[in-house]
Amino acid sequence: MTRQYVLHDGKRGSALALRITPRSSRNQIASVLNDGTVKVHLAADPVDEKINAELIAFLAEVLGVPKSRVEIVAGESGRDKLVSILDMDTKTAHQRIVAHLE
Repeated sequence: MTRQYVLHDGKRGSALALRITPRSSRNQIASVLNDGTVKVHLAADPVDEKINAELIAFLAEVLGVPKSRVEIVAGESGRDKLVSILDMDTKTAHQRIVAHLE
């Protein structure tokens, strides 16, 4: 059973559903699935601390926010993660994600 997360506005920001593929050749936004989940390829090995730190750094760069504004709120040890972005609305987050699609 696959968890379904939906991009939505929160009280102080937005939430982003992600599916992570580790050990990729480079960090990239690969695609956005029909359910709104963003597929992210990361170069890091799937060691939780390393991949989560790399994910936060990469998303902060893509979204143009400090790393302190990006937080993994669910799925820290899995491939499916829910990430919150403080002080950014869903529309802006979506536009910045789409701009980095490869």
